[in-house]
Amino acid sequence: MVKIVIDMMGGDNGSKATVGGVLKFLNKVNDCEVIAVGNPDELKKLEGKCQIIPSSEVVPMECSAMEAMRKKESSVYKAVSAVLSEQADAVVSAGSTGAFLSLSTLLLKKIEGISRPALITPFPTKVDGKYVVLLDVGASSENNANELYQFAKMGEAYYRVVYGKDDLNTYLISNGSEEGKGTPLSREAFDLLKADPNFKGYIEGRYVFGGDADVVVFDGFTGNVFLKGSEGLAKMLGGMMKDAFTANLSSKIGWLFAKRGFKKMLDKMDYKKVGGALLLGVNAISVKAHGNSNEDSFYHSIMIAYTLAKGQVVDQIKESLKSEN
Repeated sequence: MVKIVIDMMGGDNGSKATVGGVLKFLNKVNDCEVIAVGNPDELKKLEGKCQIIPSSEVVPMECSAMEAMRKKESSVYKAVSAVLSEQADAVVSAGSTGAFLSLSTLLLKKIEGISRPALITPFPTKVDGKYVVLLDVGASSENNANELYQFAKMGEAYYRVVYGKDDLNTYLISNGSEEGKGTPLSREAFDLLKADPNFKGYIEGRYVFGGDADVVVFDGFTGNVFLKGSEGLAKMLGGMMKDAFTANLSSKIGWLFAKRGFKKMLDKMDYKKVGGALLLGVNAISVKAHGNSNEDSFYHSIMIAYTLAKGQVVDQIKESLKSEN
C-alpha cells in the first residue's frame, strides 16, 4: 500500500483545487493511503476518505529556508514532517518552491552518496506521446562534474519508472555536439559520463525537444534559465497564434478549418498534464506541483507521486549508486 502526504493549502487556488484533485485521485486509485494536511474546515469533502492533519498556516512564496524551518505549524512543514512520522512514500505540495525544496532536503535528508538533489521535469517533444526529462532545473545554482553525472543516473531511473523504457538516450547540454565544446565544467562532466552506456554526448538547446533525447542534463543555473525561457517562448507563440486567428474575418474563417489541429498541438504542450517537478536525491518522493494548479493538474501531480512510489524510484537510485561503487 502506497502512502502519500499532501499539502492542501499551498497553491494559488487554495483547497478548492487540491481537494478536487485528491477526490479525483481517490476515485481512480484504490491501493493508496492519502494523508491531507490543511484547514479541516476546508477539507470536509475528504472526511472519511483519508487521514487529516490540521494546519491553518501557509508559508509565503518568498519564504527563506530558515523561515520555513521555523514555521512548524505551516501546512508544508507538517506535510514534509509527516513523511517521517507516518512512514509515507511521498509528499506533494503546490506551495512555495523554495520552502518545499528546502524542507524536503533538510528533513528527509539526501540519499547516501548523493551530493545534491536535482529538480527534474518532463517536457513534451514533437513526437506524439514522447517526453524528454530535464534536470537540474533549479534546485541549485552551482554544480560540479560529479553532480552532473549523478543527475544523469537519477534522471535515467526516473525515466525507466515513469515511461517504462530501459535503453535510454542521455545527453549533456552544450553549445555544440562536438566533444571539445562546452565549458570546463561540461567537458569534465562529459569525461565522467562516457562510462554511462546510455550517454550519447552533447546536445544543443534547439534539439532538446526534437524527440531523440530521453534525459538531458543541465547544471541548475542553466537548466532553470532554459526552463523559463522555453515556457516564455511557448506562451508568446500561443498569444501570437491567437492574435493571428482573431485579426479579421478571413482569419476567423481560417480558424474554423485549423482549430482541430491547433487543439491537438496545445493539448500536447499542456504542462498541467505533466504533474509538476520532482526533487530527486532525497529519501522520499517529493513532488512540487505547479503553483497555479487547478483540480486536474493537481491530480496529475498526485498521480506522478503514486507512480514513482509504486516503481520504487528512490530504491532504484540507491541501487544505481551501489553499482557505481
